[in-house]
Amino acid sequence: MSAIAAATVLAVAVVAPPPAYAHGGLVSSTPAQGATVDAPVEAVSLAFTEKPAQFAFFAVYAPSGIRVDKPWSHAEPFRLDRPVKEYQLVDGAWQPREFTAGFPARVPVAHWPERGPYVVRYQSVASDGEPVAGEVRFTYGGAVTAAPPGWSPPTGGPTAELLAAAPAPSGIVAAAPSGTVAAAPVPDDRGPWPWLVPILLVVAVAGAVALAVTGRRTTTRRS
Repeated sequence: MSAIAAATVLAVAVVAPPPAYAHGGLVSSTPAQGATVDAPVEAVSLAFTEKPAQFAFFAVYAPSGIRVDKPWSHAEPFRLDRPVKEYQLVDGAWQPREFTAGFPARVPVAHWPERGPYVVRYQSVASDGEPVAGEVRFTYGGAVTAAPPGWSPPTGGPTAELLAAAPAPSGIVAAAPSGTVAAAPVPDDRGPWPWLVPILLVVAVAGAVALAVTGRRTTTRRS
């Protein structure tokens, strides 16, 4: 292998990010992401590659921002149509692992107060301590239903135990928004430059090393 090729391999190895797969992540949901629901359903279901923590947080927001979820519960695991590959950090190295079962969390919906976009937000912690958080968005176009007698929308957020175990990642809003459903996180408009700076620095150093080695070999041959 030439010095330049070796330097290139070194640069790639240094700057390569870890695999972008979250352990214990979401594998399916009912309704599905981006789906349209035409009739009232009793509950929404989110399935993960492992059982959600007992203190996990789930919330369902109507278009106006009010919550319509009741306390969630674990549901019966099921076999996935196709295995899901995730990565775990083991002894400093990312190791692949395949999961063949889905572990659902069932979140009852008290009522459907309006038509429009609904958001299901979740926050948990995986068995390896990694945070698991995200959201599922769908559109409801069915009949409007009344709230049950004595119904009061929940206002609580993640428990202290959950926040201590796995703080919510940036861009994930777990607590109830005021007045309206929170918008999706705004993409970073700075472009790729923050990533390119360290990459270019490493490549520059690697190139300098390669040139130095090549020059040393040329000098040795001439002498």
